Amino acid sequence: MALIIGNSCLHWGLLSCEGVEFIWDTDYISPGDVHQLLNSPTLEGLLSHILPSSFPKSFCLPTSLFLASVVPSQTLYWQNNPNVKILNLEQVPLHGLYITLGIDRALALWGAGNKWRFPILVIDGGTALTYTGADANHTLVGGAILPGLGLQLASLGKKTGQLPYVIPPESLPQRYELSTQTAIQSGVIYTLISGVKDFVESWWEDFPESSVVITGGDCRLLYNYLQIQYPVIAKRLHIDRNLIFVGMKKIIFNNCNS
Repeated sequence: MALIIGNSCLHWGLLSCEGVEFIWDTDYISPGDVHQLLNSPTLEGLLSHILPSSFPKSFCLPTSLFLASVVPSQTLYWQNNPNVKILNLEQVPLHGLYITLGIDRALALWGAGNKWRFPILVIDGGTALTYTGADANHTLVGGAILPGLGLQLASLGKKTGQLPYVIPPESLPQRYELSTQTAIQSGVIYTLISGVKDFVESWWEDFPESSVVITGGDCRLLYNYLQIQYPVIAKRLHIDRNLIFVGMKKIIFNNCNS
């Protein structure tokens, strides 16, 4: 079993040598509840409290929980249990990783490179929108970080006196809108996907044959917008919402060929 502690919620995944078998998300668990769960004598006892009703009955519960976290305050609640194994940057077989690089970015990059070959660029559309690239030698080229789609939209509602909080639309809005809500959507989305286009084109100038993968919670929305506005670029992109789990699987089951 794998757990990714993200900036917005907990992401759970059941992994096997063959791949990512089942995933689900939950809200953060309070420190008291985590303590109670971790006092369960077995991992099965711990997981029985958080498994969704849709969890397949045919799956056997694992004996270990592998954790990757970008929220240190949350990591503290999980780390003192013998059934919990915390992954760190030293376990990701990429070169040139810097000490403050998020483990989520490193795992997604490793998973993408193994799935689509190196060089590779990963665009992670989560709470933060990140770009992370590696060359053919499995060496980190670098990346960039900016507020993600939802965070940009939410910031206007929180930091202004009259602008409303809006959610991302399913389809690309008109560029010039006639209401405050849709004008906010237009401004944020067109600026964001123009930035995606610029980063991708710049990457392809340096690595013309490289694959580019979009992952994260907003990956499908971003891809939909790009399909409408920049269809030539979108046609070359891959989508894998579970890319961090793919990277975790490659490390946990390092003797697998799949």
